[in-house]
Amino acid sequence: MALFKHKSIEEAKPREDVTGLLDMPFLLLTVLLLAAGLVMMFSASYARAKWDTGNPAYYFVRQAIFAVAGLGIMLLVGRLNYFIWYRMALLILLGSLALLALVPVIGVTVNGAKRWISLAGIRFQPSELAKLGMILSFAAMMSAWQDKMESFRYGVLPYALILGAIAGLLILEKHLSATMIVFIIGAIMMLLGGTKKRWFVIGGILVLGFLVAYVSLRGYAGGRIETWLDPWKDPLGDGYQGIQSRYAIGSGGFLGLGLGRSRQKYLYLPEEHNDYIFAIVCEELGFVGAVGILLLFVLLILRGYWIAIHARDRFGTLVAAGLTTKLAIQVFFNVGVVSGLLPPTGISLPFFSYGGTALLLQLFEMGVILSVSRWCVNKEALGRART
Repeated sequence: MALFKHKSIEEAKPREDVTGLLDMPFLLLTVLLLAAGLVMMFSASYARAKWDTGNPAYYFVRQAIFAVAGLGIMLLVGRLNYFIWYRMALLILLGSLALLALVPVIGVTVNGAKRWISLAGIRFQPSELAKLGMILSFAAMMSAWQDKMESFRYGVLPYALILGAIAGLLILEKHLSATMIVFIIGAIMMLLGGTKKRWFVIGGILVLGFLVAYVSLRGYAGGRIETWLDPWKDPLGDGYQGIQSRYAIGSGGFLGLGLGRSRQKYLYLPEEHNDYIFAIVCEELGFVGAVGILLLFVLLILRGYWIAIHARDRFGTLVAAGLTTKLAIQVFFNVGVVSGLLPPTGISLPFFSYGGTALLLQLFEMGVILSVSRWCVNKEALGRART
């Protein structure tokens, strides 16, 4: 069932007889990052897996299984008509909100934070699904109301309500970083969608006031900021992880210690195969290797925006831009935390950090972008269809 019915949207629906091939640069960059992520995840998790399970390849094998399954999902989704997500946007959004609401009730606590749900033995964060639902629903509404985006009723109110609902549920989880990412993605999509700029000033003031109040009232977030500013105040407690991450980065130097030769991964650096895997990348591959990985991310993000710009219709543009923005923000936040530029956020590095369901969702999102690319690169076929 479609979220909205709008004549211009139905007319813009991509036709199956004018599709092109999947965008090969985007596909190859995704596969390269996934392969690099698996190699680094195996190296970073080796000691931890040996200590936890007795099998040094335990985490790698699990991640590799999800990676293979994710590649299949990405290629399958890439072959679908992306217009299907226009019709399913509301269901995905409502489903993700329902799961978010269940986290305080049946959620699983990991490292002191209750942000996960376990279903049939599979653990995942509903906040990640909520981001996807928000992007799809925003794109659907902005496409249906293209000519009305300058009004408050169609250009501000529905998006503010969705953002408020997601943010309110994330606050119950004490998940400030996810809340910030949701606001940033939402604001960028509203800007691209045509919301008047004056509303961003008002919204920015409200969000800033919320962040100040949240940090002031919640010792959890405030403590993280204090630790970020001076981790040596508590070098064996809250500051320990940040200090060990800096040791790993500094030890790597320009060329690194060599693949597999990290010292910090031997149970010194917590979350070395998860949120802080980029520190191991820096230690083993050095400045040169870390810059190479970041360059691959930059190229993938630029290509994602290229696909968005050349999309067949407004919905395709907004979906590709929203998903690419989500990827860019998560990379920026993760690298910023690991390097000490930003306070700890609990945001993983796409394609690298351990987590099977997160990897599946990331590859699913890349598949949606590839689906959009099939209707934006085959100009010759589009020309023949018009004639």
